Amino acid sequence: MYLSGGTCVLFIINGGWIMELFYKVICGDNLQCNDRTLTGAQWFLVFVCLSILLSQFFPNLYSLSRVSFIGSIMAVTYCSMIWILSVTKGPEKGISHDPSDASTSSMVRIRNALNSIGYIALVFRGHNVVLEIQGTIRSILKRPSRVPMWRGVIISYLLIAMCLFPIAIVGYWAYGNMIPFNGGILSALMTFHKNNTSKYVIGTICLTMLIHYMCAFQVYAMVVFDNLERLYVTKKNEPCPRWVRSAIRVFFGGLTYLISVAFPFLGSLGLLIGAIILPLTLSYPCFMWIAMKKPRAISPMWCLNIGLGSLGVLLSIVLVVSSLSTLIANGLDANFFKP
Repeated sequence: MYLSGGTCVLFIINGGWIMELFYKVICGDNLQCNDRTLTGAQWFLVFVCLSILLSQFFPNLYSLSRVSFIGSIMAVTYCSMIWILSVTKGPEKGISHDPSDASTSSMVRIRNALNSIGYIALVFRGHNVVLEIQGTIRSILKRPSRVPMWRGVIISYLLIAMCLFPIAIVGYWAYGNMIPFNGGILSALMTFHKNNTSKYVIGTICLTMLIHYMCAFQVYAMVVFDNLERLYVTKKNEPCPRWVRSAIRVFFGGLTYLISVAFPFLGSLGLLIGAIILPLTLSYPCFMWIAMKKPRAISPMWCLNIGLGSLGVLLSIVLVVSSLSTLIANGLDANFFKP
């Protein structure tokens, strides 16, 4: 619930920013059009309303298969367009690829390396919906659900690698130390190539990103919807009526909207969030396996899972300390209620 809700808040913040960016790209140099733009909170509200309206048509996670597929296609599309466009434009003049130019000491470089692990953990946040997704797959003795699920996990991570590795490599090659701290390679693309790139190309990138965020919002929010509906069914001992299902979605949309407006700088806390959720990826599966399989104590598999799980917890603690030290050193623009 915590991870899914927090991820949806990040989708609202990023989705609202992308909608505003898309509007400005379409307006171009039209001052009258740009003067009529919405505020940050209003863009957040538009994104939430569209996402919650879309969620009304999907009662459960099983019904989101096509939405998830469309979101994946959009992710591959905009990632490919960004790195291909960056390669076409070539590297910027005056950039540096020397880490010493951005880091004043070896301690800072070590801290930055640790922080990057936190970012990677945040990118691979899909672990918190793996079991829910597997629960939608039919499982029989001859063909347990773990077989197609494992195949799906491999394919999904291959797609993630296809999207992220080219962006990371090309972005570092093209922009180096000039990539903005907030907004990443898309902000760099807008900063350096907005004037010499067709607004329709930039607009297409923004539109595909927006569709991806809306589709991803449905998947992560459905975990919360299912849990709240389960609580209703357990307490009332009756099926969840349609109006209650709709009310749950509106309530969740309002709550996440309030959090996104109150904490619009939540994206800047990505390092800390990634460090906190790291045990979900590296530790919880190990301890869950021990709890379910109950292997003999001090056996090889017991030692392996205990060791890996403990290492994940230790790494999470180190990354939390590192991310906190980075926030203290760089500061945080805590613009409460000012998106």
